[in-house]
Formats: sequence, structure tokens, C-alpha cells
Amino acid sequence: MTVRPLEGLQVVECASFVAGPTAGLALSRLGADVVRIDPLGGANDHKRWPVAPSGDSYYWAALNRGKRSVAVDMRSDEGRELVVALITAPGPDRGVLVDNVVGRRWMSNEVLTQRRPDLIHVRVQGHPDGRPAVDYTVNAEVGLPQITGSAEGGAPVNHVLPAWDLVTGMTVATGVLSALRDRDRHDRGAYIEIALADVALAGVADMGWLSEVAASGQDRPRHGNHVYGSFGVDFPCKDGERVMVVALTEGQWKALCTVTGTGDVFSALEAALGADLAQETDRYRLRETIAAILRPWFAARSLEQASRELDEARVLWSAYRGMTDVVAAHRKGTYPVLSDEVVPGAGAVVAARTPLRWNGAHGPAGPSPLLGRETDEVLAERLGLSSAEIGGLHERGTI
Repeated sequence: MTVRPLEGLQVVECASFVAGPTAGLALSRLGADVVRIDPLGGANDHKRWPVAPSGDSYYWAALNRGKRSVAVDMRSDEGRELVVALITAPGPDRGVLVDNVVGRRWMSNEVLTQRRPDLIHVRVQGHPDGRPAVDYTVNAEVGLPQITGSAEGGAPVNHVLPAWDLVTGMTVATGVLSALRDRDRHDRGAYIEIALADVALAGVADMGWLSEVAASGQDRPRHGNHVYGSFGVDFPCKDGERVMVVALTEGQWKALCTVTGTGDVFSALEAALGADLAQETDRYRLRETIAAILRPWFAARSLEQASRELDEARVLWSAYRGMTDVVAAHRKGTYPVLSDEVVPGAGAVVAARTPLRWNGAHGPAGPSPLLGRETDEVLAERLGLSSAEIGGLHERGTI
């Protein structure tokens, strides 16, 4: 049986792009009834890439899977009243809003709490002072592109994964659940603001990277594919395939030395240089020398042979693969967290179930979204509007 611990919780999401929708997706996967509210025709992310041949957005469909979609004319007074009513609807499992709106006075926390004082409202921002920001701009601000890339340096190297957006989304979900716990115990609401820039700053500070720079007065140099502070780097195999090998622990280091037959060589290196390669610090300090000694072992083996031997020795490693390889492996049933679904307009897609395995099961991926599809049923269920009232809203172009 699928575990849905948030069954009965009703959440309103008025957010576009990644961070806010990621939070709504996480809550939906746990059983919450998440209603995403969009303007008529969709928000700015409705057709965002990647897109299907039809032009429908794989991105939008994936981040909004399992949610119900309501489309409203938020420029009209009637449409705004519908949105506010949905956000502040009475009931113990209601009154939860996740948004990233800017400049909508009518949707400010001050206005909303006049209608529902115990509202739980989490607002995603760019910077805490209100300036706009996205993942790729805050990543530049915290200095990561300057230490990413080849050791030879050059231009900054941007990442392709919106990591800070994803972390922000999970932090928003944590904030919602914490506020719900507080409301249940103390009968009060919460207004929580979370800035993408603060999430990024907290992330690099939590890793100790800012302290390192503060103490040294210098930025960390680029190290290419070497793991910082330990030993880990990529190696080319005989057939041109590449693998990433990491030795964070003494056990992993011993396994790597054993399978490659380099134990005696490294013992001699330790004696000559006064090093102890059982220690992460020395493995990191001598990373280039270690890589040079290990490289011939990989160059003499195909990926298949290296894979077999590395696995038998319990080395920490992985092969580099393209996403086409990931999809091919999925087709063979390798990844239970993934499933094949159909999205209206976009056709067949590879969808994700929740990564949380409740009693060993991921649960279903959830129904595919379609802009505005559930508008009528949500207004009837949550606001008690009659079919005649909903028909009038359609006639006036409000929904």
C-alpha cells in the first residue's frame, strides 16, 4: 500500500520556474493536495524548455505532476477574489500558500492574514532585499564558477544543474511542514521568507568553504576533475570510455591499491616523501602523482574489464554515461524510481516517483498535469461554488 502521510493537507502554489514548484512537487508526492494557480494561458514557465515536438513543455509537466491546475484571470477583481478565497479557505488542513510573486499587493501576507490569521505562507525570493535572482546568478555570486573547470583556468564555468533552486525547494517544503507542526501545537500561522541567495550562501558556508577563504585570504584554485580534499579523479579506459574513481576512506584507498597492484609502489612513495596515504590530506596533496601511477592500469583495460575488477574489489567508482544511457537502462527496468507515463500533448515521458521509499516502495508518479484542467472541480470542492456560478465565471472569462 502506498504511504501518503500528508493525505488531506491542501496547499496552494502560486509559483513559477523551479524552486517553488519543486516544493509543491515534494509535498504532492507525500500526499498533499497541491493546487497550482496560473494566469490564463499559463505563467512564464508554461512553455519552458525542454519541450516535446508538439511544443508542450516536458519541464512544466514534470515539475507539476500530481498537482491540480487552476487557471484564473488574475488581472480581474473577480479572479483575484477567487485566488484569495482559495488561499484563505477555512479548515484545519487548509491555509497553506507557497509563492514567489512580486508586486501583487492583493496577495501580500498582510492582506491575506486579514482573511486567515493562521495562514502558513512561504514566499520564495531572489535576494532578501527584494532584488531579483535566479540559480545561475546566485551561483556566480558565491564564487563557484571561479573554482569550477580545468586547472588551467580561463573563463568561469557555469553549472547546468539548478542546484540552488532544488535545495531551496526542499527547504521550502521543510518550512511548510515545520510551520504546520507549530500551528497544530500553538494555533498560529507563519510568514516565512526564503531567498535563493541566502540558500546559496548558507550552502557554501555549511561546507566550510567561506571559512577556508577567510583564513587563507585566497580563492581555492581550480582542480579540474580532482575531488577537493581527498583523492578522486577520472581515468580513460582502453576503449575510450572514462570512469570516476574516488577513495575517501582508508578502506576505499586500500581496495584501489589492491585491485591495481600498486600497493608496493605507493609504499615506496610514502617512504620517499614522508607521506601517509592512509590519510585523506596526503592523498589530496599527492593527487597528481597518484593519478599518474594509476593511469596505466585503466589504460590497459576496457570499461567492461575494469568494471568487473573494480566491483569485485569494492572500489568506489562509476562510469561516465550520457543521459541516453540512463534512459536505456531505465527501459531495462534498472531504476524503480522512474516510470513511463503519458502527458497530454507531449506524449510519452520518463517521469519520477518520489525518491523516498516508504516500506520499500516509491509509490506512483502521479497524474500528468494540464493547464487549468481542474479549475472547475477545485472551485466546487474548496469554495463550494455551484455549477451555475462556475458557468458564469467561464462566460465572463474569469476562468
